[in-house]
Amino acid sequence: MKAFVIDRYGKNVPLRAAAVPEPTVGPDDVLVQVHAAGVNPLDGKIRDGEFKLILPYRFPLVLGNDVAGVVVRVGERVRRFKAGDEVYARPAKDRIGTFAEFIAMHQDDVAIKPQRLTMEEAASLPLIGLTAWQALVERARLERGQKVFIQAGSGGVGTFAIQLAKHLGATVATTTSSGNVALMKELGADVVVDYRTQDFEDVLRDYDVVLNSQDARTLEKSLRVLRKGGKLISISGPPDPEFGRELGASGFVKLVMRLLSTRIRRKARGRGVDYSFLFMKPSGSQLQAIARLVDAGAIRPVLDKVFPFESTNEAVACVEAGRVRGKVVVKVV
Repeated sequence: MKAFVIDRYGKNVPLRAAAVPEPTVGPDDVLVQVHAAGVNPLDGKIRDGEFKLILPYRFPLVLGNDVAGVVVRVGERVRRFKAGDEVYARPAKDRIGTFAEFIAMHQDDVAIKPQRLTMEEAASLPLIGLTAWQALVERARLERGQKVFIQAGSGGVGTFAIQLAKHLGATVATTTSSGNVALMKELGADVVVDYRTQDFEDVLRDYDVVLNSQDARTLEKSLRVLRKGGKLISISGPPDPEFGRELGASGFVKLVMRLLSTRIRRKARGRGVDYSFLFMKPSGSQLQAIARLVDAGAIRPVLDKVFPFESTNEAVACVEAGRVRGKVVVKVV
C-alpha cells in the first residue's frame, strides 16, 4: 500500500512516499481503508524526535494520528464492527500510521463516525476531541456555572474545547487574534482576549479551570487567573510524575519528568492550584459520545484546508507554520 514514512528522526525531514506492507489484522483488530487523515502538531513533533524517550518507534515509521474511513476486514473476536462500516479513530500511540491507504487498529479505539459529517470532517476530530473530552470532562469534571479559560481558541483543540465547554454549561474565555474573534464567539466563547493587544492576566480572574497549550511563560501566568482550588491542565507540558506512572516509564524517564515539572508543581501548590499534564489516550467509547454530540448539532468541526494525499508533506508544513483555523486534513480516497 502507499504511505508516507520517515526513516529517521530529524527536524523538518520530509516524509517519504513509499510502498509498505498492508497491516496485519489481529483477532481484536479492525482494518480500515483510510479515506481521510487529520494532521496535527504531534505529527511534526514525533518526526523531530521530541517523544523518542517515551515513544520508541521503529523505522520506517508511517506517521498520522487521526483517521476516518471504511472497515474492510475485522479480526475473529470483533463483534461491534463489520465490513462497510464508516468509522473514525485516534489509533493507539504504538499503532499510529494514518498517512497510508490502510490502517489496523484495536476495536476499542474505533467508533462509528458521526453521520452528518463527511470523511474529511470526521477525520479532523478524534485527537482534538479526545483531548478536550479528557481534559474537561474526565480531568476537570467541568460543571455548569464554572469558568474555564481555553488558550489558543482558533487552534484545533481550542475550536473543539470551546464548543464542548459551552455544551457543559461553563462560561468560556479564550485567546485569539482580532481576525478570529467572530469565529470564537460563534463557537460559544463568552470572553475573547486579543493576545496582540491584551494580556489575559489583566482580564481574567477566579477561573475554575485553565486548559494550557502554550509555552512555559504562559503556563505560569495561567496560575494567576485561577481561583484557589482551581485546576491547571496542560497539554503542552511539562510532563508530571503521574504521567510517568501511567506510561510505565523507566526510573530514569520518571526522574526526568519529575525534574521537568518541579517548578510548575511547586508554584501551583503555593497558590493552592492543582497542576496536571495530559497526554490524550485513544477511546472508542468517548468518540462514540462525541459523535452523538456532533449529530445532535452541539459541536461542529472547523476545517481550514484539505490537501490531496500526494501533498501530505505540504499539509504537515502548513500545520507547523501555524495560523491554522481549526484543522488541516489529508484526503486519501
